[in-house]
Amino acid sequence: MGYLGILGALITLTGALFILFAAVGLLRMPDIYNRIQAGTKATTLGSMLTLLGIGLIHPAWLLKIALLIIFVFVSNPVSSHVLGRAAHHIRVPLSSRTVKDQLAESESSSTNEQEVSE
Repeated sequence: MGYLGILGALITLTGALFILFAAVGLLRMPDIYNRIQAGTKATTLGSMLTLLGIGLIHPAWLLKIALLIIFVFVSNPVSSHVLGRAAHHIRVPLSSRTVKDQLAESESSSTNEQEVSE
């Protein structure tokens, strides 16, 4: 295993650690919104690093892995946003430690503006 293989193994290990941090974040966060945020950020970076490390270990796969990295980079944040909006839409309760619900405030102000314009 050359330098590229060792570097790939270290990057893969780093990605696996970020995925582990995401799992810990899912257990420690108080509500679904915080869990989505913690899980998405760490798993996106962890998945991308893991894939990059595998691509460095197997350079012939690098182009396919680059496409996977782009897909993960785009799809993870979008899917977490949709999950958060859906949870808010069906009124999944916030944690008691949550200070402010900006989405509810934004929706109520836009509803008030629509009533005034009608």
